[in-house]
Formats: sequence, structure tokens, C-alpha cells
Amino acid sequence: MDTFVESYDFEGITMIPFCTSSSSGIGRSGKNLAENAGSGNWLEGQRFGGSVSEAELRNWIEKLSD
Repeated sequence: MDTFVESYDFEGITMIPFCTSSSSGIGRSGKNLAENAGSGNWLEGQRFGGSVSEAELRNWIEKLSD
């Protein structure tokens, strides 16, 4: 991921990192990606459990636009 964000221009793009994991949290991953990218509007990310449902993801996405 670091190589990708370092080579891509995120200017004018809003990025919202997310991940699934059964144990570890998202930690500084979003902040690290934003720092490596150097451009774009990086919002705080979210970690979901491995059994997250489509409805839960949709609900989270809808709340982002509030």
C-alpha cells in the first residue's frame, strides 16, 4: 500500500481507509498512508470485524455523508 500511495496523486480526492481484522485494530495505518501519499483529504479510518455485513458497511458509509 505504501508504494501505491507514494506513486498516486490524491489531489482533490477524499480517502477513507478501512480494513477487516479479527484481532488487531487499524492503529496508525490511515495516518501513515496519508503521510506517505502527501496529497488528498484523508479522513479517519475504521476497522471492521471479519464478519461485517454489507448492511453494516452501508450504514457506516451513509453516516460519513452526514
